[in-house]
Amino acid sequence: MKIVVIGGHGTIGSCVSKHLKIKHEVITASRTNGDVHVDMESAESIKNMFEKIGKVDAIVNCAGATKWGPFAELTEEDFYVGLRGKLMGQVNIVRIGKNYLNKGGSITLTTGILAEDPVFGATNSAMANNAIHGFVRAVSQEHANEFRLNVVAPGLVEDSAERLGAAFPGHTPVPMQKVAKGYERSVEGLRTGEIIRIYE
Repeated sequence: MKIVVIGGHGTIGSCVSKHLKIKHEVITASRTNGDVHVDMESAESIKNMFEKIGKVDAIVNCAGATKWGPFAELTEEDFYVGLRGKLMGQVNIVRIGKNYLNKGGSITLTTGILAEDPVFGATNSAMANNAIHGFVRAVSQEHANEFRLNVVAPGLVEDSAERLGAAFPGHTPVPMQKVAKGYERSVEGLRTGEIIRIYE
């Protein structure tokens, strides 16, 4: 398969890209690195990326910014960080990317455990992640005969545990290989409209 991994040089994206490359042709995309550049907050940039790449068999997104901080200190503009980056960035990847999928293709988005088990300061992330879950359920029903759409929701991943572990008290880091396998299940399997939870 020909697969584009957006955010393919991030903590999760680099692991997913490496894993998928074992069996597939992988093109990485990110704001500054990768085979092609893309700004997730710009629909035009997303369209330009797909125009450069052409048709693909699968789209995997492992990127999307949110704003961390206590709810009492978050401004309206702070909330738009997650709405523009994590939410609308992924909505636009589906909205635009579906036109560049080969028959039987799939799209895999990324959320995380914060949708169901938010920690202090994660209001923006929890909000965006839950919105994406609803989006995936709805769109996958409307387009079930055209393409598959799933979302992978990892817990605190091992490669981020040293940096972020203090913000996730009591959480058991998830092995990176297990995370990568979740994306493999979405890309190579038959499922659609599913939230693939990888928490422990």
